[in-house]
Amino acid sequence: MHNGDNVKKLTIYVDEKDKSHHRPVYEVLLDILHRNGIAGASVFRGVSGYGADMVLHSSKMLDLSTNLPLKIEAVDIEEKIDSVLPEICEIVEKGLVEVSDTLVVRCDATRKTAH
Repeated sequence: MHNGDNVKKLTIYVDEKDKSHHRPVYEVLLDILHRNGIAGASVFRGVSGYGADMVLHSSKMLDLSTNLPLKIEAVDIEEKIDSVLPEICEIVEKGLVEVSDTLVVRCDATRKTAH
């Protein structure tokens, strides 16, 4: 990816407690993205939120077991994002997976790109 490239952003919303084969879903998703050479991915922990189940999750609630919303974002060229979507959708049993167009405004010029 380079400055000015039109690329795709993959955004995935899950709950902190979501599991896949006894592992947190967000860890499994990051492994998939990393293994497939996606240019970059991050996990963000929400302060408060709710999904399709309409259950509010908040860091303010006095709850011994925290279940906050998580957002995983990944950016790369369309072909690479499209290639991981089937595996991503297989892991995300409940949550939201979206893909949107985005523009690279600044990319670390020191990063070596594989050809």
